[in-house]
Amino acid sequence: MKRKIAIIAGGDSSEYEVSLRSAAGIESFLSDQEQYATTIVLLRGQDWKAKVGENEWVAIDKNDFSYTLNGEKRTFDFAYITIHGTPGENGVLQGYLDMIGLPYSCCGVLAAAITFNKYTCNHYLKGFGVRVAESILLRKSDTQYPISNIPNLVGLPCFIKTNVGGSSFGVTKVKTVEEVKPAIDKAFAEGNEVICEAFMQGIEITCGAYKTRNKAVAFPITEVVTSNEFFDYDAKYNGQVDEITPARIPDEVRDEVQALTLKIYDILGCKGIIRVDYILTKAKSDRFEINLLEVNTTPGMTATSFIPQQVRAAGLNIGEVLSEIIEDSLNSKH
Repeated sequence: MKRKIAIIAGGDSSEYEVSLRSAAGIESFLSDQEQYATTIVLLRGQDWKAKVGENEWVAIDKNDFSYTLNGEKRTFDFAYITIHGTPGENGVLQGYLDMIGLPYSCCGVLAAAITFNKYTCNHYLKGFGVRVAESILLRKSDTQYPISNIPNLVGLPCFIKTNVGGSSFGVTKVKTVEEVKPAIDKAFAEGNEVICEAFMQGIEITCGAYKTRNKAVAFPITEVVTSNEFFDYDAKYNGQVDEITPARIPDEVRDEVQALTLKIYDILGCKGIIRVDYILTKAKSDRFEINLLEVNTTPGMTATSFIPQQVRAAGLNIGEVLSEIIEDSLNSKH
């Protein structure tokens, strides 16, 4: 009998549409794996529904994440979470699935909560020797933004962005003091916390990885080249970027980045596929220094996303990789 896989998408953030694309990607990747029957489940606020036909949806029973079709109750064996943002990337959905006993594809509650909060994650990893940019955190509860002081603390240009978003929503590269407050207001439109982060000039790269009980895999690294001011939404999703896999970096730097990615995976206690973004800067010795940008625990999974690109570059089959992750999670429960 086929294992019943719920591909959970949607969510409550600006990344809703991106999540739908990832769900379609995962569904297509698993279509060749004959042991699975997949169902896309959309979450939007309190509206949870399973897709049971071309344009037919039925409500999910939140008591046990089941649904009823033609008088028959249907349940799932496994959940593949591909929500980018709340509630699937911050640990909330993971906590619910833990409570009802449904295994899932990505990090648990603590790792998801830590990585979703960029400021917390970066400063936590800094304690383990990982290089990060200088940054300050602002909350909406602050009585006033220390606008005049921000350039003194992190310099100009700098990046101002939401602390808990993705896909470059609410991100601004700020070059003058006059641009600071509009950028902060834009970032606050995405959430209650904002990061002001020092700009680092260098080569932007990203590295995916996953682990099972039997092996650890770091994928080939992707170099991100865009003529835009930074890797913004248009660069990510509208083709205004060159994504070069494998990255044009020295072999020893590649090895360091892959080793660091697997180290971060273990420090955070990750599960499933993660993707870690970095900036390579040049030190005075002309040696590359590896600087962490952020950790993504539910990375994009469209056909053109970084992870599928890197899987192909590694000579692997993305459907088989996803199957390996699903089976490892299911078997670890026995």
